Amino acid sequence: MQIISTNKAFGGVQGVYSHHSAETGTDMTFAVFVPDHPDGAKLPVLWYLSGLTCTHANVMDKGEYRRLAAELGIIVICPDTSPRGENVPDDDAYDMGQGAGFYVDATEKPWSANFRMRSYVEQELPALIARQFPADMERQGIFGHSMGGHGALTIALRNPSQFRSVSAFAPIVSPLNCPWGHKALGGYLGSDQAKWRDYDACALIDDGARVDDILIDQGTADQFLEEQLQPQLLVEACERAAIPLTLNMHEGYDHSYFTISTFMDDHLHWHAERL
Repeated sequence: MQIISTNKAFGGVQGVYSHHSAETGTDMTFAVFVPDHPDGAKLPVLWYLSGLTCTHANVMDKGEYRRLAAELGIIVICPDTSPRGENVPDDDAYDMGQGAGFYVDATEKPWSANFRMRSYVEQELPALIARQFPADMERQGIFGHSMGGHGALTIALRNPSQFRSVSAFAPIVSPLNCPWGHKALGGYLGSDQAKWRDYDACALIDDGARVDDILIDQGTADQFLEEQLQPQLLVEACERAAIPLTLNMHEGYDHSYFTISTFMDDHLHWHAERL
């Protein structure tokens, strides 16, 4: 692991790091905020997964999580959204390729060689975090925004023993039922939609996956609400499965980090109670 930068903030350390990933075959960059803590202490871990076009830096610069994370004593980890580099496949549009990994393990060429973000976030990066930081890996939560909200929901549903808590801002709840999902999952996984179900929160719930509860914050002025996000599909799936879901619809809020930063504290408190 290489240190790119470290800065003191709210008594803790905001760091940016890189390492060579065996899963993606590329160098990967990620951010970690570690609150001030006694020597030898192990702190709970909260993963934040970003959305389309983003890197680790978007939430680090705009998310406004450090003050309360320091107060609550929670490590916050912000991975990148995809592998990157000259030899990594890409797409001309923003919604596939570099910056748009959708947290899947791709099976279709040319994506399959590098786009293994599911295994990277579920296995490889947690193992590195456990070695390098004062992290209590028995107390992990996960949240994210948009494509990252999709990632957080599906990863938590597939790994309920690994993640004690899950929430999301404006998540893509059902890639099976939106244009972003059809393009990305079709490209990464092929045309057989049965293979997509592992990457669709609603389908996972219908297929038997369970978490204790879910928190969602969604703006009513989000330009992607009706076509891409469709939170009502998650409401219906949770009702069928008797999973408690808190869906907060916020009048006039959009898809931006202005919205995320406004409700960030609510999500940190949510995870702190469960971790």
